[in-house]
Amino acid sequence: MKRIWAGVAALVVTVVAGAVFVGSRTGDAVAEQPLDLAQGGLLYVDEAGRVRQDDRVGPSCQRVDVAAGTLACLHATAVPDQAELIVTKPGAEPRRISEWGMPSRVRMSPSGRLVGWTVFRAGDSYLGGVGTFSTTAGIYDLATGNHYGSLEDFALTVDGKPYSAQDLNYWGVTFARDDLTFYATARSTGGTWLVRGDLRGRTLTALRRNVECPSLSPDGTRVAYKFRDGDRWRLHVLSLADGRDVPLADPAHLDDQAQWLDDRTVAYGRDKAIYSVPADGTGAPALLRANASSPAVVR
Repeated sequence: MKRIWAGVAALVVTVVAGAVFVGSRTGDAVAEQPLDLAQGGLLYVDEAGRVRQDDRVGPSCQRVDVAAGTLACLHATAVPDQAELIVTKPGAEPRRISEWGMPSRVRMSPSGRLVGWTVFRAGDSYLGGVGTFSTTAGIYDLATGNHYGSLEDFALTVDGKPYSAQDLNYWGVTFARDDLTFYATARSTGGTWLVRGDLRGRTLTALRRNVECPSLSPDGTRVAYKFRDGDRWRLHVLSLADGRDVPLADPAHLDDQAQWLDDRTVAYGRDKAIYSVPADGTGAPALLRANASSPAVVR
């Protein structure tokens, strides 16, 4: 049967008083500073597990994203196999969402209203054979307080037919601008697909095979993603309108959910550093930040 953790089980949402940043943790060597979430620029996680923006040092975090002045920070807690998502916004009280599993991905919708995350279940391997790992992806509406449960609770359609395999896993949420449409990865013994989700109908529709960790471009027309070749992944960009698929100019193995710097350039973490590469397949990878991961763009 499906995992009992599907839906809202193991989820706790609390509201805590605070400012635009999360309070410093005991023992941190560097005092936490307010981040500028309005003027543009790049956020990332440094090798010490802190969010950075130029010379500013923010909260402890393993995965970070930002949109419309709202910061989402996903990190492991002192409790084994427990992740916590903290979402902060100027003038509002931070939200804390606890989930059983290890931090994997986090994304904000462009409006800053929706947050989506992925966690790994303890002891599972992302690079193992089909069915050897377990992930859970969830979505939360910060405006209404509505938690949509695990994506396993949504109805999936593949090739025009309902698909309800018991081993389905979802990960890598990315949002469109309407705060209703999103994309993610679905996987089971039947394959791996890019799926388009509809929050109103709680439905998922498979669009294309072998598309993992999608990241929607700012103009909403393309998806940067990991193309799997055996146990390796290479960064590609897919046009949603005509299906044109372009391998980008970095052939190295990649295990990250890419981030668009703008409509022409994609950033990603690889080998303990952040690189960028043109989104049209030309050029070459350029180093953006050494000893860094999880790029996020303040637009």
